[in-house]
Amino acid sequence: MFRMSIIGGSFRNRGSPIDGHKNPSMPLTPPHFRKGDLIALISPASPPSSSEKVEGAVRYLENRGYAVEVGKHVLDVHGYLAGTDDARLEDLNGFIRNEKVKGIIAIRGGYGTPRLLQRVDYESLRKNPKVIVGYSDLTGLQNAIFSQTGLVTFSGPMAGVEMWEKIDPYTEEMFWRTVENGRVGKLDNPREEPVSVLKGGTGEGVLIGGNFSLFMNLFGTPYLPDVNKAVLVLEDVDEAPHRIDRMLTQLRNSGLLGKLSALIFGAFTDCGPSDPEKPYLSVEELQKEFAQYVNGPVMANIRYGHIPRKMTLPIGGRVRVDGNRGTLELLA
Repeated sequence: MFRMSIIGGSFRNRGSPIDGHKNPSMPLTPPHFRKGDLIALISPASPPSSSEKVEGAVRYLENRGYAVEVGKHVLDVHGYLAGTDDARLEDLNGFIRNEKVKGIIAIRGGYGTPRLLQRVDYESLRKNPKVIVGYSDLTGLQNAIFSQTGLVTFSGPMAGVEMWEKIDPYTEEMFWRTVENGRVGKLDNPREEPVSVLKGGTGEGVLIGGNFSLFMNLFGTPYLPDVNKAVLVLEDVDEAPHRIDRMLTQLRNSGLLGKLSALIFGAFTDCGPSDPEKPYLSVEELQKEFAQYVNGPVMANIRYGHIPRKMTLPIGGRVRVDGNRGTLELLA
């Protein structure tokens, strides 16, 4: 049975937005993982479907040479949430403030992380940067962390999704090379999955985005990162084409698409029409249509998102997109 760890210290509301970090001149990069480091597991959104997934994740990380602590609320259930907001914040902020913890990995996504953004202890995280990993619902938290602190986080495999049973070798290699070695250089799709170039040219900037629906949830809040000259990555799951169209239209109407250095589309999993017998526009058609509103390069089919074989991408890290060659490169 996995160890349920009581987080030391009481919960304090110290998470108001920090002025002066909306446009960090230099991203704050956390220290790389080293064998023996303490990694914490949390459920900041929905609860895992079984304790076996948490137990399997603990075994996997321990076999990799890491010590593991599990938040005491990871199996809590409050409707579709892994416990109340206070409970999930107790785990998250407790591990942020714990200087022995070198990394925090989400067990799963689901829904609930955006409810925490106003009360995350951004100040402690800026003073004590650490590796934070997740994707899907974690998109809101990761972009908020970057906007408030400048800290680079990692949109990659989650403990109770990819790590608990048998992780895909491509996913595993991409993840550990990134968080252990600080990988920079070209990111290659699997050989059988070529990148699709929708618009040529080159663009360079800070990488923001992640899950499309969760990124749009940041509009009108202080947690949306600066989009000017940024590279935006988008992916989604279980969204009908008209909803993808609606979100892309909002990006166009807001002027965001015209401010980007580049746009890259990851996987849009199960995003087909509910009734394919009726007329519809496919996600691929929508991507091609909206590429014209971006001044820089646009690429699609990047192996990232709700798929077993995925890249790990640094939210807040600098990247270069070459639409002439169809390449994505991590610069820092």
